[in-house]
Amino acid sequence: MEQSAQQSQQLDHLASTPAPGGSSPFAAFGMPGLGGPPPAAPPEPRPILELDGEEREDELDALSDWVDDFLLPVYGSEVTTAAPWCLQWQEHDDVVAWLHALWLAYQQHKDPEAGLSGLFVWHRDFLTHAIAAIRAPGGPLSACMTAPERPAHRLLPGPPPSARSGKGTATEAERDRSGEPETPTS
Repeated sequence: MEQSAQQSQQLDHLASTPAPGGSSPFAAFGMPGLGGPPPAAPPEPRPILELDGEEREDELDALSDWVDDFLLPVYGSEVTTAAPWCLQWQEHDDVVAWLHALWLAYQQHKDPEAGLSGLFVWHRDFLTHAIAAIRAPGGPLSACMTAPERPAHRLLPGPPPSARSGKGTATEAERDRSGEPETPTS
């Protein structure tokens, strides 16, 4: 009888109208209550190369801490000609972009919501590929340090803008003045 009375009270409580401003019965599942406003979405992460000024500096500082305190001590391996590194990697925009994306993926996959295999997925799908691209013998750091006893840093020039953009190509008048023949671009 006592158990029946408790169940009756629980049913009455569950059937009652929720108090205004009260918590949603779905809050534990991250869902809004009936008729209530949806929860505020977290801010979307932006690629570091799209950030400017202090916002970019703050993100680069946090990224540098993660790279120096976690990534390199654990996954850095030896610096060789087959796996170059640069002590000034923050000046290589492509490396910064790769490492920032890797860091964002790490944060997502270490979250408990990623499940027990979250970090395995990060290793398999993100870490291995990113490190291979960054530290490839012909990659963005290939002109930098290839031996720990010989620190070096050099930014490699990128390709010029396309002919279609008009930037980086000489105009017909400039070619005429220079006396250089026009060269085909195909």
